[in-house]
Amino acid sequence: MIRIGFLGVAHMHAYGYAHGLTGRTDATLVGVFDADPNKASEFASKFNLPQLASADALLTEVDAVIITSENVHHASLGLQAAAAGKAILCEKPLVTKDEEGLELIRAAKSAGVPLMTAFPCRYAPAYQRLRQRVQNGDLGAIQAICATNRGTCPWGWFVDPSLSGGGAMIDHVVHLTDLIRDLMSAEVTSVQAQIGNQMYQREWDDTAMLTLEFSNGVFATLDSSWSRPASYKTWGDVTMNVVGDRAVAEVDLFGQEIDFYRSGEKTHVVSGFGSDCDAGLVADFIRCVKTSEEPPVTGWDGLQATRVALAGYESVKTGQPVAPLATAV
Repeated sequence: MIRIGFLGVAHMHAYGYAHGLTGRTDATLVGVFDADPNKASEFASKFNLPQLASADALLTEVDAVIITSENVHHASLGLQAAAAGKAILCEKPLVTKDEEGLELIRAAKSAGVPLMTAFPCRYAPAYQRLRQRVQNGDLGAIQAICATNRGTCPWGWFVDPSLSGGGAMIDHVVHLTDLIRDLMSAEVTSVQAQIGNQMYQREWDDTAMLTLEFSNGVFATLDSSWSRPASYKTWGDVTMNVVGDRAVAEVDLFGQEIDFYRSGEKTHVVSGFGSDCDAGLVADFIRCVKTSEEPPVTGWDGLQATRVALAGYESVKTGQPVAPLATAV
């Protein structure tokens, strides 16, 4: 039985990952630690878990950890877990600074423990089918990709750059970058980005538009924003329009829903029947902990996606395209 604990539960995805662990016979949740005792207490109460007094106390009780703290704490908590010889599933973005990502990846490798980045979108059936069609050559050679990841502003620490590392761009660019890298097995060579704050007129970016150039000659545009109003029918979207020289594929990863209109009423209800991407992610993580295999979504994948967001912020400063950092591990 794999014993798993949560190091930090500031990110709302913590609850989805915990639900993905519920009912499994090969893994169990054994505790939670968060520097904010109120966050830890709420999470512990929800899942009937012990609340540990420190990260070290939690690490003595587990085989693996899931890190869902504020972004700026990912690296330090990950290094602590690696030093204790514990497998790591870390929320995206993996880090907020390039050097921290390299240090974390090297520490996990030195300790011989799996380091997996939490990119649940890879487990969406729509994306998996798209990937299969691309690999089969059904679309021919890919020419360009238009992708979106638009959501409702999460507020809280997400809009505090000292805790999040940025705004909408660092929060949402990483998902799309990871999917496109995985889809084409190609790296980003150039990032041109623009950001804005027209939605909420605050100091942080709530909208972001990027153009990426890849090592295989393909370019992609990304809308990575908190541009959905609170009244929108769903929290957000992840869509991709992939143009090949033989065919075009359009996918909506979270489009598993039914629009329901009741006669005599003016309300519109969305009934979702979506697949549990979080459960698929967690299942793969547990498998890697049991077998010591390299995760299908590695720490390197997490760093490469983060590097694109960081290059995007640099592009905004310079007004020019920027090449992401390419330092190898």
